[in-house]
Amino acid sequence: MGPRTDGPPSLKKMILPALFVGGLFYVTMTRTPEPEPPQMVVQGSALGTTWTLKVVEAYTPERETELRAVIDASIAEVDVSMSTYRDDSELIRLNAAEGLEPIAVSDMLGAVLSESFDIGAASGGALDVTVGPLVEAWGFGPDKRSVAPSEEAIAALQGRVGQDKVELTQAGLTKASPAVSIDLSAIAKGYAVDRAVDALERSGVTNLMLELGGEIVARGHNRTGADWKLGIETPTESGRELFHAVPLVDSAMATSGDYRQYYEVDGRRVSHLIDPRTARPIEHKLASVTVIADRCSTADGWATALSVLGEKEGMAVAESQGLKAYFIVRTPEGGFESRSTAAFDALTP
Repeated sequence: MGPRTDGPPSLKKMILPALFVGGLFYVTMTRTPEPEPPQMVVQGSALGTTWTLKVVEAYTPERETELRAVIDASIAEVDVSMSTYRDDSELIRLNAAEGLEPIAVSDMLGAVLSESFDIGAASGGALDVTVGPLVEAWGFGPDKRSVAPSEEAIAALQGRVGQDKVELTQAGLTKASPAVSIDLSAIAKGYAVDRAVDALERSGVTNLMLELGGEIVARGHNRTGADWKLGIETPTESGRELFHAVPLVDSAMATSGDYRQYYEVDGRRVSHLIDPRTARPIEHKLASVTVIADRCSTADGWATALSVLGEKEGMAVAESQGLKAYFIVRTPEGGFESRSTAAFDALTP
């Protein structure tokens, strides 16, 4: 028998799989990686704070310029209507009106006033658009100061505060006294986000997340095709630390808390959140409230109202109203604990 030329069978079995695996390794190593889904990030500033837009689109300078212009124009319209800092705003002119007859208001201002009154009534007066004089008296108005008002000054101002001091009809807003003034700071920023998102959607954006000073609206999905997921921060003065994360599906989120704007008098915290019912800053243990709603103005207004009410009364009202609300409460040990409504718990399985 002549010599074999095909080699030992065992060697042949080893060589072929090795060649196959080596080829697979080569193909794997040389294959072009899948490109990441596109995302454009646009940033700016408005209303004394900053805004960030994320859209699931490929970046182009022209599109960035277009989206920035849409947001700036939408927020500017709200600022011209509701600012308490610019002398030419519609709200400043309304507050300066001396007569007692109805004052005509724009559709925009009328819509925000109407929602504010609804939340004010449902919260038992915890949200009150006439609270501005008290906010200023406690040092949190345009002229910042860290001096508490006298008891006499508080008593004098209480006659100008209360939702019963204003009435909104088709004819306009009627004030019970020329001294009554309106402050929409608790809801105007959320409304500005709503208005900007509405304009962005008309510009063809379908998947987006817009944040303005902590007020957020999300539409569609993120760059991976999943729901947008947002963080609720730990309510501390220093730094930003994640406390809880929640999905935001075609909805809005707003947070209100007492941990950023405050000063201390004789060792006591004086919060910028003034309870219109007592004419004094809140003193309970509730550190922050996050509300999720269909519209950011709704989330914004209710977050403020629940913050004023406190952890017990606020939770009771939030449950009765079916709100998606998340409370972070200070503990005696110096830490935090969370409480949430049934509607909020249903957001995550």
